[in-house]
Amino acid sequence: MSTVLSRRAALFGGFCLCCLPRLGFSAEAFTMEEVGPGIFMRRGPNAEAAPENNDAIANTGFIVGRDGVLVTETGGSRADGEWLRAEIVKRTDRPIRHVVLTHVHPDHCFGASAFAADQPNIIGHARLREALDARGAYYRQRLADILGADKAGPVVYPTQAVTDGAEIDLGDRTLRFTAHGPAHTACDLSMTDSASGLLFPADLLFVGRIPSLDGNLNGWLREADRLKASGASRAVPGHGPVSVDLAPALADMTRYLTTLRDETRAMIAADGSIEKAVKTVAQSERGKWDLFDSYNGRNVTVAYKELEWE
Repeated sequence: MSTVLSRRAALFGGFCLCCLPRLGFSAEAFTMEEVGPGIFMRRGPNAEAAPENNDAIANTGFIVGRDGVLVTETGGSRADGEWLRAEIVKRTDRPIRHVVLTHVHPDHCFGASAFAADQPNIIGHARLREALDARGAYYRQRLADILGADKAGPVVYPTQAVTDGAEIDLGDRTLRFTAHGPAHTACDLSMTDSASGLLFPADLLFVGRIPSLDGNLNGWLREADRLKASGASRAVPGHGPVSVDLAPALADMTRYLTTLRDETRAMIAADGSIEKAVKTVAQSERGKWDLFDSYNGRNVTVAYKELEWE
């Protein structure tokens, strides 16, 4: 089997392996950026999951508090999580007390096993366990096909489920969690840091890279409005620069999602087929997003199936 997963197999063979962009980015090139006091993030590249990058393609990082460390996103494989843990211990000897799994997609949660020895509290959406039961084994096998079973790592489940909201106290800062959805997925979790005011919307916010719809389009637009009303001015998106102005970033993403919704509705109203919709809907957005041709068609398919029942 090829060491690089077929995008078509990933997207149409059952489940979304979100965010599998271009080839050729080595994990050796990764660096951490301090985006706020005690907040360190790594930008994930637009690169395919491949042996040389260990599926390290999402933004990952950690927050250092007086009483311990919180990991926000664990990376896309056990090997990626091990890289992140090594970066943490380079910068602090404080214990790793909490690990956040923002949603089910493997590029965000398969690094969790690298933190097993720390015995952290693992925080996730109340529906994350259900999503991992449905998809975890499939995702793990796909990663094992690319990276090898040892590097892929096992499925790890949350120990703290967030139904509506929750707070974690790191001593000198509080992390506030909000459960969303269905939106990008059915189990999206966002976080706000009290010390910096930074919002961590994970994959509820894509910057530069086309959003990937794996949940509910109308729901995502509603949750985008909630993010806009959060009061935050800066955010750490799931993909893209590790710190952005929230308002313009949300405006770009909601423009695409609104175009996707409105043009799909128009196609349905005109009795256009899903095949025609895939070829025509949201084509005005081409050139504005990385990976448009890889994901827009799938987004249209998901949107069509949702909106035809309105």
